[in-house]
Amino acid sequence: NVQKFDCRCMCIRVCTLQLLAVDLRRNTIESFYRQHQLRTKLAKLQRERLLRVRLREASPEKSIMSGSAQRRLNATSSHVAHVPKTAKHGRYECGSHADHGVIRSGASVGQQKYFSSQPEDEIRVPAFPMHRQDVLKWNGWGYRDSGFEINEDGFLVFRGEKYDFGGTVMPEFLQWMIEQRGISLEKTSFPQPPFLKDLPAPLKNSPFLRAVEGQHGGLSFDGEDRLFHSHGHTCQEIFAIRHGRPGRIPDAVVWPEHNDHVEALVRAAHNHNVVLIPFGGGTTVSGAVLCPENESRMIVSVDTSKMNRILWIDMENMLARIECGVVGQALENKLAQFGVCTGHTPDSYEFSTLGGWVATRASGMKKNIYGNIEDMLVRAKLVTPTGTIEKSVQIPRMSSGPDVNEVIMGSEGTLGIVTEVTMKIKNMPPVVVYGSVVFPNFSDGVACLTEVAKKQAQPASIRLIDNEQFQFGRAMKAEENSIIAQFVDQVKTFYVTRVKGFGKQDLCVATLLFEGEQDVVDRQQEIIYEIAGRYNGIKGGEENGKRGYLLTFVIAYIRDIAFDYRYIAESFETSCPHSCVENLCRNVKDTIYRVCAEEGVQGEPYASCRVTQLYDTGVCVYFYFGFLHTGLKDPMATFHTVEVKVPSAVDVYSCVLSGEQWPVVPKSAGVRLCASLLRVAHDMTRVSLEPKGGRTARGVAAFVMRACLHTTQGDVVLLTFMPPTLGTR
Repeated sequence: NVQKFDCRCMCIRVCTLQLLAVDLRRNTIESFYRQHQLRTKLAKLQRERLLRVRLREASPEKSIMSGSAQRRLNATSSHVAHVPKTAKHGRYECGSHADHGVIRSGASVGQQKYFSSQPEDEIRVPAFPMHRQDVLKWNGWGYRDSGFEINEDGFLVFRGEKYDFGGTVMPEFLQWMIEQRGISLEKTSFPQPPFLKDLPAPLKNSPFLRAVEGQHGGLSFDGEDRLFHSHGHTCQEIFAIRHGRPGRIPDAVVWPEHNDHVEALVRAAHNHNVVLIPFGGGTTVSGAVLCPENESRMIVSVDTSKMNRILWIDMENMLARIECGVVGQALENKLAQFGVCTGHTPDSYEFSTLGGWVATRASGMKKNIYGNIEDMLVRAKLVTPTGTIEKSVQIPRMSSGPDVNEVIMGSEGTLGIVTEVTMKIKNMPPVVVYGSVVFPNFSDGVACLTEVAKKQAQPASIRLIDNEQFQFGRAMKAEENSIIAQFVDQVKTFYVTRVKGFGKQDLCVATLLFEGEQDVVDRQQEIIYEIAGRYNGIKGGEENGKRGYLLTFVIAYIRDIAFDYRYIAESFETSCPHSCVENLCRNVKDTIYRVCAEEGVQGEPYASCRVTQLYDTGVCVYFYFGFLHTGLKDPMATFHTVEVKVPSAVDVYSCVLSGEQWPVVPKSAGVRLCASLLRVAHDMTRVSLEPKGGRTARGVAAFVMRACLHTTQGDVVLLTFMPPTLGTR
């Protein structure tokens, strides 16, 4: 009966529109635009009616909708043809779903599939629970049930079943740490248990709390929740939390469920003088989630994990609209069900979120095919204290005016909260192949990568690790239970070192990842290995390449056990031209060795690098360093000295340290400033930002942007940027 009633309603709507169309034909030329809109609505309604008939005839197995979406489609008329009154001149306000060319009914038309989830639908990407500390470490990296430990035989083993590496015994690594890094199993520094009783009582802003009632999916003053959201993953933050010195922590944690909730939270915080800190995956290494020590206002951590819906997928234009709290790995797994992917896989993608990628201008391992986040982003919605900002159109490219996306990307939560993102998607690659190349020295490896870049022959990923990192990875080699496998490994070593003459203390390895159609992958492998051969490189095998990328996700757990035995470790990255790579790597390592010696560090520190991204005009270099802090009065002070002096070694080569990885400005200063914003503000001459409800006239020749800086006194400073040519303010 519901279906029959719904069909009669559809027929009435279609007939009414047909009568209106007849009447409009008698009007003047001024009605042509209205006629066009009406015809568009009519066509969509008729298509919708046809789809309903097809869906009733289709079997449930062929539908890609959730049950609730099907029930909604059968019980109510679709809103596809409804153009919101707020969608004027191509501008879409918050909540508008009038994106051109996207069918939101979840129907399947021929070979084109469309997927949508309404707010009440339960088509969500799997997310971590609200109380993340139930499954994740509150004082270290990753899952609680995963990590390195020493077994009863005295060997290092990786525990946990979430990785293929789980249960793997590494008989050589612990000995390598003792002999090469100087650790002692008798001198330990294990983390302290949670010190919840010592946490300060939360500050509560009653007017704010009343204003946000019913505008969130959960609000907590629990000590464990507050502690988990009080830090990211820099060396300083983890060291402090392990030793019971967390500093200022949030007073509350709130979980919004969609954009409207975020708007209500930001509006209430703005009206009642409350500090909001966005919290995505919590993997930040820029200090972005730290609370200013002397902040006297209520601080609320805005956890986006409940904003985990894929709003729609457009298979014709290869776009997807996704909420900010979706975790990277879970997103890729969900998209794979529809045969597509984003291809964005930063090292933290098991835990980091889409909103965090945009806010930190993230780069992924396979950027050579899929691009960095700035290449994938089409539109982003940013909720600010003065309104919601979003590009007015969803098209491949615009040449008029500055791009507001450039303001949003890299802002790291200083300007607002990213809530929704429209991004590009691609079909799943039919072929994935790993590979590796061994070079006699780092210089030959760098020359090979430079030649690959000149020929623009980059595969999905190509990484070059130096000898120090090769030795590190070699020490982590899993125990071989097969005599044949041990024999093959010995033969390979003999061939490389004796036959080819590669020195064990000089050689380096490049790991390769190829993705795409079979003929494309075959051609790429042919080109890469041919170039590598010209620079004395030899094939290292597919298994070594695959293992190298697997270690990317496991190696982050190493720092936790290093901390247990008084070893401090950290990483940072920088970009530089091809011509500077060798000198840069040498100079940074020498600086680390020199500063550690001056600070009285026992033994030789560890310093290694890998060329992790290959661009046409340069590379991104990722550095690891660590040292034993036994005997140091203040380990973090020594670490900070190294942290401050290393950038001078980088500046010599006109390189740019990544703000996402290297906190050059001491976080204790409490200053949070987006440098990219300053550059954009300086270069812009005119722009019109029209937040929801704004009254800014279109085309106004002015650019006004305000940035809130938390100073050491806890004050809020409003900076207004105006082009000097505008004259009076």
